[in-house]
Amino acid sequence: MKMKMRNTILVLMALVVVFVLSSCSKSVEKARPVPSWVKDAAIYEVNIRQYTPEGTFNAFSEHLPRLQEMGVKILWIMPIQPIGDTNRKGLLGSYYSIKDYYAINPEFGTFDDFRSLVNEAHKLGMYVIIDWVANHSAFDCSLAKEHPEWYKHAPDGSFISPYDWTDVIAFDYSNPQLRKYMTEAMKWWLKETSIDGFRCDVAGLIPVDFWENTRKALDSIKPVFMLAEADTSALMFNAFNAGYNWRLLDKMVQLRQGKINAYQLLSFIEDYPNDYPQGSFKMNFTSNHDINSWTGTEQELFGDAALTMAVITATVPGMPLIYSGQEEPAAKRLKFFDKDTIHFAQYSNHDFYRSLFELKKRNSALWHGEDHDRIIPVQSSDSTHAMVFLRQHKNNKVLIVLNLSDRPLTLSIPDKKAEGKYNEIFLNVMVNISPSEPLELEPWGFRVFEKL
Repeated sequence: MKMKMRNTILVLMALVVVFVLSSCSKSVEKARPVPSWVKDAAIYEVNIRQYTPEGTFNAFSEHLPRLQEMGVKILWIMPIQPIGDTNRKGLLGSYYSIKDYYAINPEFGTFDDFRSLVNEAHKLGMYVIIDWVANHSAFDCSLAKEHPEWYKHAPDGSFISPYDWTDVIAFDYSNPQLRKYMTEAMKWWLKETSIDGFRCDVAGLIPVDFWENTRKALDSIKPVFMLAEADTSALMFNAFNAGYNWRLLDKMVQLRQGKINAYQLLSFIEDYPNDYPQGSFKMNFTSNHDINSWTGTEQELFGDAALTMAVITATVPGMPLIYSGQEEPAAKRLKFFDKDTIHFAQYSNHDFYRSLFELKKRNSALWHGEDHDRIIPVQSSDSTHAMVFLRQHKNNKVLIVLNLSDRPLTLSIPDKKAEGKYNEIFLNVMVNISPSEPLELEPWGFRVFEKL
C-alpha cells in the first residue's frame, strides 16, 4: 500500500512539473515580428553634416557602393529636417532641434536628393531608416505657435526644456491631437520617401502606448524596422524591434579600465538577452554620435583594444553598429553644433568590418531576433584574461576567442564542444581546435573561427 501511494505521489508530482513547465512556456511573450531583412544586418549611423566637405545627401551617396561592399545593410541617417534658429547652439545647431517635421534641412539638399539617396541604397540591397525626434521640437517650430497646448508648461506658463537642452521644448503626450499629428507625420515620410523605418530619439521619455499604436499604423503601410534610443523592455513587445545596449558599452569600458575581468564580461553577455522579450534584440556599439562627441572617441575609450571590442559587438547577440568614420578610423571627437568634416583617406578598418559583417550575413549562428539570442561559454585555460564562446544555430557554428588583456596569451581550449576544424575569418586559414593545440594571441588579440 505504501509503495502504491508513493508511486501515485510521484506521478502526481511529475504531472505538476509538466503543467508548470507547460504554463511557463505558454507565458513567454514574444516581441512583434522583425522584417526578414533585419536578422543578419549590420547598421551604419550616417552623420550627413560631417560626412563630406559638402555635407549633402548627394555627396554622401558617392560612398554607398563602398559601404555596401563593406557589408553594411541598414543606413541610419541622423535627423534630416530643418533646425531651429531660436536658442540655437553653435553655428549650425543640434540635429535634434526640429523646426519643421515635414521638410528637409536645405543644408543637406532637397526632397528629390533624399529620395534619390534612398533609391540608390535600395538598388544596392541596403535599407534606410531616419532619426525621428518625437519628444521635443525647436522653440520656433510652427507647432509651438499654432498649438501651444501640445507642449509641457511650467507654472508660469513658459515652455519646458528637457534636461539642459535649452534649444528645444518638450511635447505633452497627454494630448491626443499631438499623438495623431506625430503618427501622421511618420506615416507621411514612410509613404513619400520609401524609407524602411525609424530610429526614435529618447524613445523612453514617450508613453509606450503611443509607440505601439504608431507601430501598427506604420506596419499597415509596409513592414518597418524600429530602433529605440532606450533599453526598456516594455518598448520591445509591440513597438520596437531593437534598443540600445548601453550596459554592454559600460562593461567593455570597465574591462579596458581594469575594473572587471573577462569572466565577468562573459557572465554579463550570457545573461543580458533575458532583459528583452523573445524576438527583439539590442544594438551593440563602441561609438555613436553621442559617445563620440561628448564622451570620447573609440581610441580614447579603448586604445589598442578598440578592434577587440568591435569584434565583441559583432559576435555577441544583437545588431552591430558602426558610426560614421569608424572604418577610417576617425580619431577625433566631431563637433556637434558646427561643421567638422570627417577626413577619409585610408579606410584602414574597411576589410576588418567587411570580414565581420559578411560572416554575420552568411552564418545564421550570428543572426539576431527569433531564437538567435544566446552565447555558449567555452572553457579555456585562462578565464580571467580570455573570453571564449560559441554561437550556434542548427549546424552553423562560430567560435570567438579574445585576449582581453595587455599581455600575450598562450591559450588551450579543453572544452569538447569547441573541437573541430574551422576557418579563421581574418586570415582565411584552416585551424584545428583541440586541447592539444594551444592558440597564440597577441595583447588584446582576437581570433574568429567559422566551423567547416
